[in-house]
Amino acid sequence: MPVHAQTLPGPRTDPDRREAPVSARVRAGVKTAARAHVCFEAVSVRYGNSRALVDFDLRLATGEAVALLGPSGSGKTTILRALAGFAPIESGRITIRGQDVSGLPPQRRGLGIVVQNYALFPHMSVADNVAFGLRARRAPRSETAHRVADSLAMVGMSGYGERRPHELSGGQQQRVALARALAIRPDVLLMDEPLSALDAPLRREMLAELIRLHRAMPEVTMLLVTHDQAEALALADRIGLLDAGKLRALDTPRQLYEQPPNRFADEFLGQTNLLRVELLAHGNGDGMTRVRLGRQSLVVRAPSRRGDGYRGYWLCLRPHHLSFDPGPSGARQASEMRCFVRASEWNGSHYRVTAEVEGQPLFLEASAATVPPEPGTEAVVSFVPRVAWLLPREE
Repeated sequence: MPVHAQTLPGPRTDPDRREAPVSARVRAGVKTAARAHVCFEAVSVRYGNSRALVDFDLRLATGEAVALLGPSGSGKTTILRALAGFAPIESGRITIRGQDVSGLPPQRRGLGIVVQNYALFPHMSVADNVAFGLRARRAPRSETAHRVADSLAMVGMSGYGERRPHELSGGQQQRVALARALAIRPDVLLMDEPLSALDAPLRREMLAELIRLHRAMPEVTMLLVTHDQAEALALADRIGLLDAGKLRALDTPRQLYEQPPNRFADEFLGQTNLLRVELLAHGNGDGMTRVRLGRQSLVVRAPSRRGDGYRGYWLCLRPHHLSFDPGPSGARQASEMRCFVRASEWNGSHYRVTAEVEGQPLFLEASAATVPPEPGTEAVVSFVPRVAWLLPREE
C-alpha cells in the first residue's frame, strides 16, 4: 500500500492527564460501541467479481488499539484501505467520531498511515520527510518545525533530522515513517504490517516503541494489520480474527487465547490440541465438568456455550499447558491421561513432543530442563483442569 501519512491536524492530550488505559477499561466491561471513535457498519468491498469484505462490522473506542489477524486474503488490508479511502465500499458506511466519511477523500479523513516499506522520499532529509504532510496542509513554518522536532523526539530520533533515508538502518527508517504519521497529529493511526520488513531484534525494539507510544497517546485510536500473532497479543487491547472477508472473533487477547469462541479462533491463534471427547456431566456448580476421552475420564472446565443436544465436543489444550510431571495433589485421575510417545525434538528452549492419546495426535512442549520419555514408550501427561476448554463439535 504505497501511501504516505496524510491527515488533518487533530487534538492532542497531555499524557499526564490521561484516564485509565483503554485495555483496563475494556477488561472492566466498557462497551466500546456506545462511544465508538471509528465505526464500520455492514461494510462490503468488492474487487471485480470477488467480495473482499462481507457485511463487516467493527467499532473502535477512542484510544483503543485493535489488531486484525487472519490468513492471507482474509480482508485485513482491505479494511485499512477502506477506512483510509483507497478502497471504495460497495455498501454500508464508515464513521469517524460520528461523521460518515465513506465518500470523503483520504486527505480529509484525519488519518495517519504507517506501511511496511516505510515509503520515505529518498531525496529528502529525515526532517523534510516528517514535515511532508504538514507542508501539504500549508501549516505555518514555526509550527511545522516544532511538530517535526516533537515527533522525532517521540520516536527517539532527535539529532537525525539532516540525514537521508539511505543513511539509516531499517529500524530507524521505520521510526521516521512513524514520526511522519504522528507529526500531523492524527485521530486514527493505521499500521499495515509495520514491522514485517525488520529483522527479529529490530522488531522487538520497535514493538516496545509502539507499546510505549500507545500508552503515551490516549486519544489516538490505532488499527493494526499484522501476520505476527506475538505483535497483536502484546500491543492490542482487542484482536479481531478474519476469514474470507468476515469477522470470526473479536475480544481481548487473553480472552481469545484462553477461551476462543469457535474452532477457527482456537486453531488460528496459537497452537492447540483438538481431542474428540464426549460430555459425561454438565458440572456440579464449580465450573468444571467431566468428559470421556476414549477409555479415559477427565475433569475439565465446563463449556462456555452448550449447543442444544450436543454431547460431542472438542477438548482444547495448549501444548505448553501439558506436562510429563505429576499432576496437582488430589487431582491425579482428573487431570492426567495416558499417552504413547511417538517422537521428540529438542528446540533449544524446549522439547517438541509428538504423542498419541486414544488414537488421536497430541503435541506437547516440555521444558528443556527435564528430558521427556523416550519415543516408543507410554507416559502420563498432566494438566490443570481450568486451562482446558470445550467447543461443541457441530459436524
